[in-house]
Formats: sequence, C-alpha cells, structure tokens
Amino acid sequence: MTGLATQNENDPDKAVISTSNWRLVYRKLKKNKTALWGGYLILLLILVAIVGPYLTTHDPVRVDFSNRLQSPSAEFWLGTDHNGRDIFTRLIHGMQITLIVGFSSVLVGAVIGVPLGILAGFYGGALDSVIMRFIDVLLAFPGILLAIALVSVLGGSIGSVIVAVAVFSIPTFARVVRGSTLTIKKLEYIDAVRALGATDLRIIVKHVLPNILSPIIVQSTLRIAIAILVASALSFLGLGAQPPSPEWGRMLSDGRNYMFDYPHVALFPGLAIVVAVLAFNLFGDGLRDALDPKTKK
Repeated sequence: MTGLATQNENDPDKAVISTSNWRLVYRKLKKNKTALWGGYLILLLILVAIVGPYLTTHDPVRVDFSNRLQSPSAEFWLGTDHNGRDIFTRLIHGMQITLIVGFSSVLVGAVIGVPLGILAGFYGGALDSVIMRFIDVLLAFPGILLAIALVSVLGGSIGSVIVAVAVFSIPTFARVVRGSTLTIKKLEYIDAVRALGATDLRIIVKHVLPNILSPIIVQSTLRIAIAILVASALSFLGLGAQPPSPEWGRMLSDGRNYMFDYPHVALFPGLAIVVAVLAFNLFGDGLRDALDPKTKK
C-alpha cells in the first residue's frame, strides 16, 4: 500500500492525488487557456535566459556615452540608457539574474520550510508549538521589511537578496505543509502502515511527502512571482544588485530620473517585471485549480 494511490473513502473531497491522476491534472490544465499561456511564457523566459546572452551583440555593462539615451531603432531595438548601454541586451542578461534569484530563493525557502511544516504537523505537541512560534515571529514582520532588514545586515548583493527572499518564504511553506500534513496523517492507511511496523521516517518519506506535493508545487510557482517582485524592489531601493548589474529592478531605478523625457529607459524594465510576474501568477492559479481535488468531479 502506498500513499500515492490511497484516498480517504470517508471524505472523497479530501482525496489525495495518485500517480494516474496526474494525467487528469494535465488535461484540466490544458483546458485553462490562460494558465497554459502562462506556462508557455515561463518556458520562453527560461529559454531566453539560457540562450539569449550568447546571441546578443552588445556588451550589457560597457558604457558608451556617444549613444546615450538613444530611442528604439534598428541598431538598438529598445533604445539605450543614460550610459549608452543597449536596453534590450541588458534585459536579456537581467532575465537570467531575475530567474536565478526567483528559483533559488524559493528552493531554499522550500527546503527549510517544508521539513519544518512536516515535523510540526506530523508530531504535534511541544515540537509543533516551538516551530509554529518561530514561524509566527517571522510572520510578525511584513515580508518586504524583513527582506530589507536582512539585506541591510548582509550587504547589497544577489546572494543577500536570495537569502532574504528565502527567509521571507519559509513561513508560507511551513504553514501550508503543516496543514496538509495534519490532514494526511489522519487517514486510515497511515495507521495501517504504522501497525505494520513502518518507522516515522519511512511514513513521512514514502507516504506523507508524496501526498502533499501538489500544494508545495502550487505554492512554489506563486512564490516565484512574489520573489521576483521583492528582489526587484530591493534592487530598486539600492539594496540588491549593484551597478552595473543589468538586474531589472536596478534598471528601473536607474531609468526613473529620465522617464518623462525618455520613457523607454524605465518602460521596458517595468514591462519585463510585469510580464514575468504575470506569467508565474497565471500558471500558479491554473495549477491550483487543476490540483484541487474538489474539482475532480
């Protein structure tokens, strides 16, 4: 007996997703055109971030005052900034930085938050109280303020931003996973597996964790969008990526002084942030609907 193929017969609305049901999830996701386009856009962003820097013809950090604040043209597709750097090239290179920060920070947050949530939900008692009080302390601070405080202590850099956003993401993963674990551990097959002599570690790894993957996946997708926003905000405030890094928030901050006379300097970095965040939000919402057991009927 495995957790992946088991359902709560007393409450079918809380049935967990089995391996065979992933096909149903995919079919449901395909019917959601908005989520599907969000997924395609994410794949395109990842592809461009990997391949794009090798195809650009301009240096993203080289200053060229002879081409300062050029409007979009055949040579400079999106124009140039106040230092004469090609905005299109900087956006392509910045996409790599943005996605690395988004994925890395959420991965670190999940690696810490998920085990904390499982331990709190599975064992309960004093351990649950200690872990959740720690989570409550993190939640007591507004996320962006907590990130600003951490970056101020660690210093402005991409690594500091990843750490700050990761810490900011831990409480969300811990709370979501704890709630899912509390539901899973009450199922009858968990008692049956324990009666057969399975250890707690085996139960957690083989039966609990596979059955809470869906909320973890959904939360990860949505948190990447938030991570991109927070990282861009930190760089905009001068606490994240430092010049001449082509990070989108940094580019937006550099272009704000010229946005009335040369709007393209700030417009395109802002649009890039909007498109990336929108893509992950649309795909995350679609995943949440597709993985919701209440919609299986």
